[in-house]
Amino acid sequence: MFGRQFGGKTAVSQEDYHYRFANGLVLLGEPMPWLESVAVTVRVPAGSVFDPQGKEGLAAFTGKLVVRGAGPRDSRALVRDLGLYGIHHFAGVGTYFAKFVFSTVRAQIGKGLELFADVVRRPQLPASQVENVRQGMLQDLRGLQDDPAVRLVRELRRAFYPDPWGRPTSGEIETVSRLTLEDVRGHFQRYYQPDGAIIAVAGGFHWPEVLDLIGEYFGDWAGQRPVPPPIMFKEVRYQHFPHNSHQVQIGLAFPGPAYPDQDFFLAWAAAAVLGYGSSSRLFQELREKRGLCYGVGATYHSGRDRGGIFCYASTLADRAQETLDVLFGEIRRLGEGIREEELVRVKASVKSALIMSQESSAARAAAIARDWSLLGRIRTIDEIRQAIDVLSADSINAYLRAHPPNGFVVVTVGPRELEVRGEL
Repeated sequence: MFGRQFGGKTAVSQEDYHYRFANGLVLLGEPMPWLESVAVTVRVPAGSVFDPQGKEGLAAFTGKLVVRGAGPRDSRALVRDLGLYGIHHFAGVGTYFAKFVFSTVRAQIGKGLELFADVVRRPQLPASQVENVRQGMLQDLRGLQDDPAVRLVRELRRAFYPDPWGRPTSGEIETVSRLTLEDVRGHFQRYYQPDGAIIAVAGGFHWPEVLDLIGEYFGDWAGQRPVPPPIMFKEVRYQHFPHNSHQVQIGLAFPGPAYPDQDFFLAWAAAAVLGYGSSSRLFQELREKRGLCYGVGATYHSGRDRGGIFCYASTLADRAQETLDVLFGEIRRLGEGIREEELVRVKASVKSALIMSQESSAARAAAIARDWSLLGRIRTIDEIRQAIDVLSADSINAYLRAHPPNGFVVVTVGPRELEVRGEL
């Protein structure tokens, strides 16, 4: 039995469903006893930041190959057994983590953990599947070349974040084309390690049973935590990527607090007022009032050490310069403050999302894994709700006066460059 032992018995606090195994693996749980389902997220520190220079896309390539057969099951047998036990699954590679997610009925959690322990610990990495994976990735990358909106997102993140944190996880055509099975095996051996890995469970489960299962399937997993890659800062203010089209994609990003920062929710709320939804300032001013663009908005992206507000607009070439000018104007006007009625709209939208997330075991498993990786603890739904409730226009405006938008990075994709007016 794995757990906190007191007088020979395992004691579990209702508020404290986490356990760190001797190998460094962290198990997190959030019981949702009203659900018959259970969701599990496995995060392994093997993401794209660990791709060697010139081998970008290796982490993603590895993530696709590890699910092509694991343990005693080849690819077909693995898919068959996942279906046989009603296990819905997803695998993907992000910036820092390779992520494996599955959900099933509570009675089958043991079988799901058995199968995914094979995936992350004992993949077959079959040579026969290497070219299939490569061609799938290359097809996707070639498709991105013809999608200027997707290219804008890739290039804006690359320009805004330091290397390797801004790299596209999918790599580049040139690098993916020359990856080998030996590269994949090397990446797996170096980075698929328990120290730094997170398993998060949410839904209808029994905590002592989950502790035992994780101990059985992952407790003897051995390896050292990967060394974080060096960060290389760069100075990018404006980049243009030619694309023969009548349309122009405009992206603009500027810094904001990281997720653990005490000002995070203040900055996040300001960004939501600026560009979240059809009632936002950007949508109302650029699309509804002026008819400048057919798509516009803003999102907040934040990690452990840095964050940013990313703004996007899609427009026609003959309206692109005006669109960029007005976009800049609205962002700078945000520094003058928001109104209380704007904040009320944002709060209502967030609370609606929080309520819906309480019904999704997969959403809560992902959220608690993310919180642990960024904060080293879990923010409960009640804590988040309270943080939203205490926000006021006055507190947000005080933050904006102290931290007006600046440090802009601009990226455009279209037939010609635009003029960036004003100080970046």
